[in-house]
Amino acid sequence: MIIYKNIKFFLLIFAIASLLYGCTQLNKAKPAIEPNGKLRAQQNVIEGKGMKLFKSNKNNGTFSFASSNPLWKASLDTLSFVSLANADYSGGVLITDWYSEENPDEAIKITIRFLSNEIRADGLVVNLYKRICVNNVCSTKEIKSDLNFQIKDKILRQAAIYKIQSDKTFASKRSKKPIIDKDSK
Repeated sequence: MIIYKNIKFFLLIFAIASLLYGCTQLNKAKPAIEPNGKLRAQQNVIEGKGMKLFKSNKNNGTFSFASSNPLWKASLDTLSFVSLANADYSGGVLITDWYSEENPDEAIKITIRFLSNEIRADGLVVNLYKRICVNNVCSTKEIKSDLNFQIKDKILRQAAIYKIQSDKTFASKRSKKPIIDKDSK
């Protein structure tokens, strides 16, 4: 009976100690997780974190930069007359600063969203916003005009030119050796 009471006593002490030890682990400060996904992704890229599902040496050392996308490049060229507030290639967004030629009380902002890397009319959306300020009170509204179409058309035409040039360059660098069928000999 005495052994049974001693075992109960030691089990009780062990349970209390393990509970107290578990509570001390909860008080340790955990690193804060960034709630903004874009900032978290940028931080992971800087720290070199990532995940590969399948090991592949395909395209090893070859990177796909924004400058190799003719639609993106044409958009930057088309909007070169105004400074950019945001240019996010991975998010597919270009946003200009407010632009005004003569009247500082009226300005426009251009936003381009890329829906595809392909050069096609439904591959991007161009929005224009107009800001009008009267006595330092400003109002902003989206405008639908021919300028939306003109900007989109100019981007698509320039992207098509860049694509043709890129294809010609690729074709000229391609190996010109004839393919010999080993079985035909």
